[in-house]
Amino acid sequence: MPRFMVMVKATPDSEAGVMPTEAEFAAMGAFNEALVKAGVMEAGEGLHPSSRGARVAFSGKDRRVIDGPFAETKELVAGFWIWNCASLQEAIEWVRKCPNPMRTDSEIEVRQIFSAEDFGEALTPELREQEERLRQQVASRAG
Repeated sequence: MPRFMVMVKATPDSEAGVMPTEAEFAAMGAFNEALVKAGVMEAGEGLHPSSRGARVAFSGKDRRVIDGPFAETKELVAGFWIWNCASLQEAIEWVRKCPNPMRTDSEIEVRQIFSAEDFGEALTPELREQEERLRQQVASRAG
């Protein structure tokens, strides 16, 4: 089944570290519970503001660390889910049921996660085996 990353876009409030109220936590908890009961939710987390993060810029062999905060709030992610849905349309329908994750206008972006089949011949049998072995190692550590 296709997997989707569902990203809650940051707002000035989330970047300022404004925490949800008890009622907002409860509403999102009920939504997450519905996702889990439906077998949709694989993971979901909120993220600290970008002021507590960093970016690494790549230029050839050079690496440059850029400390947060980052200026363009609309380009930042405040939280995410990983969902298993039959289609993009199903994921969108779930998002439409989501309580507004922010106190102001907000956006949630939905993007399909690549599967091994999407890479075609570039992902050789040896690389596919390595990928599967790594996924199993991660799953065994999480379990």
